[in-house]
Amino acid sequence: MKIHIVNPNTTTSMTQKIAAAARAVAGPGVEIVADQPEMGPVSIEGYYDEAFAIPGMLARIRAAEADGVAGHVIACFDDTGLDAARSICTTPVIGIGEAGYHVASLIAGRFSVVTTLARSIPVLEHNLHRYGLAARCGRVRAADVEVLALEDPASGARAKISDQIEAAKREDRAEAIVLGCAGMADLAAELSRTHGLPVVDGVASAVALVEALARLGAQTSKLGGYAAPLKKTYTGAFARFAP
Repeated sequence: MKIHIVNPNTTTSMTQKIAAAARAVAGPGVEIVADQPEMGPVSIEGYYDEAFAIPGMLARIRAAEADGVAGHVIACFDDTGLDAARSICTTPVIGIGEAGYHVASLIAGRFSVVTTLARSIPVLEHNLHRYGLAARCGRVRAADVEVLALEDPASGARAKISDQIEAAKREDRAEAIVLGCAGMADLAAELSRTHGLPVVDGVASAVALVEALARLGAQTSKLGGYAAPLKKTYTGAFARFAP
C-alpha cells in the first residue's frame, strides 16, 4: 500500500520532517510517498498564501492518484484545498487538521489547539465548526511562531508552544492538545511527556486514518460536492490545470 503525503508549501526540509513523522506510524507494508508542489509559497500563513498553494498541490495529488496510491494526506493544518482534492480523487483524502481534531475527540472530552500565528486562528475556528467539533475545543491558541521558525532550533519556538500548552491546561481545562501545524510533527511525543496529557500530531493521525480507510475499501463519494470536475477550458497560466 502506498500513501501519498503532500506538503502544500515548497520548503523541502519541512516535507522531510513530515515524511519522517508519517513513516514512524505507518503500518507494515505501507510505503509513504512524500512530495511538495513545484510552485507556491514557502509557508502557508493566512488566506492569501493558501490560495497560491492550492494549484501546485492539486497537481501533485492528481499525479499521485494516477500512480495508484491508496490515499492522500494534505499536510497543512488549515486543510488547504481539501474539498478540491476530494473532487479529483476516488481514494480517501484526509487533511491533518480534520484528522487531529477527530483523534483528539476520541481520547479526550475537551481539547485545545496550539498553532503558529494568530492569523491562523479564524481558519481553524471555522474548520472546527464545519467538522462539528467546535463545542469540544476549549480554545485555539497561537504561540506567535512563524512556520519556518519551527525549522530553526534556536528560534525558541518549542518553548513558546510549551508555554501555550501549560496555559491551555490551566485556563481552557484542556484534556488533550492538538498541534496546529505540520512543522510541529516532531514535537508531539516530547510535549506529551512534559505536560502529562495527550498531544496529538495531525500528520500521524491522518496517516493512520487513510491507512484504515484504505483497508476498509472506503472511497471518496462522487455524488454531490465531490463529483468529478466538469470538463472545460482553463485559460492563461491555469490552462494545464483544466479537468
